[in-house]
Amino acid sequence: MSLVERLSDIRFSAPDAVADALARRVPASRKPGEHLMVVAADHPARGALGAGGDPLALSSREELLARVCTALSRPGVNGFLGTPDMVEDLALLGALDGKTVFGSMNRSGLGGSTFEVDDRMTAFDAAGIVSSGLDGGKMLLRIDLADPLTSPTLERAARAVNELAAAQRIALVEPFISRRRDGVLTNDLTPEAVMRSMAIASGLGRTSARTWLKLPCVKDMERVMAATTLPCLLLGGEVSDDLDASVRTWGNALRIPNVKGLVIGRALLFPRGGDVAAAVDQLVEVL
Repeated sequence: MSLVERLSDIRFSAPDAVADALARRVPASRKPGEHLMVVAADHPARGALGAGGDPLALSSREELLARVCTALSRPGVNGFLGTPDMVEDLALLGALDGKTVFGSMNRSGLGGSTFEVDDRMTAFDAAGIVSSGLDGGKMLLRIDLADPLTSPTLERAARAVNELAAAQRIALVEPFISRRRDGVLTNDLTPEAVMRSMAIASGLGRTSARTWLKLPCVKDMERVMAATTLPCLLLGGEVSDDLDASVRTWGNALRIPNVKGLVIGRALLFPRGGDVAAAVDQLVEVL
């Protein structure tokens, strides 16, 4: 029986099994000083289905789940980030036991849309993260100084930080300074822009006690990371033509004290060579 057939039968006949699976999930137990290796699979909910030159690489839920399960099964992989549908599927499969799990919150900023900056909380909210027994919530924060929708987006992000902190959950904020070029929203990945985005994200909410940052790995990372005392996880970005070079870059960044781990999605789930387990094991070595 395929994963899709198995899961759809459960969802059709016994929807309460979803909550039961989440309630039974074995929680994470992080060791002091241990880096996090988090597999991310929240792109489909924004309509972003492409990876490695294939515009529909993530469109098959069967293949995506199989690849995520392979990655989560490898030694050293201790976290997952996804939207409710992915978290629930993986909980039903027992793949999230012992993992630190982040729920993806705002997915309304669809790529290429006129409302991309107006990134509202359309997936998990803080209450859902608590009821699902997750460790924290992740929010994407595009800051476009020329778009008036940035202001309410900042306000919603601050409210989510407050709600997560009140529930004693991590708020994982992924900030970018963004601007439109020829109608396309692009992120500024210069060190100066990343530091500016970090400063803005760090000040959101009434407390930063449980706020972490999710950041791109850019040039001059030691100078960039000096811009905050918050724990930071580095994102993987697009599928790389040279995974070895990416691994070396991530490995160097992990030596910086406030870099606490990696959040990698398509770069690991759809590596150029196609071998998910080998790509994950190669990266885990640097952790």
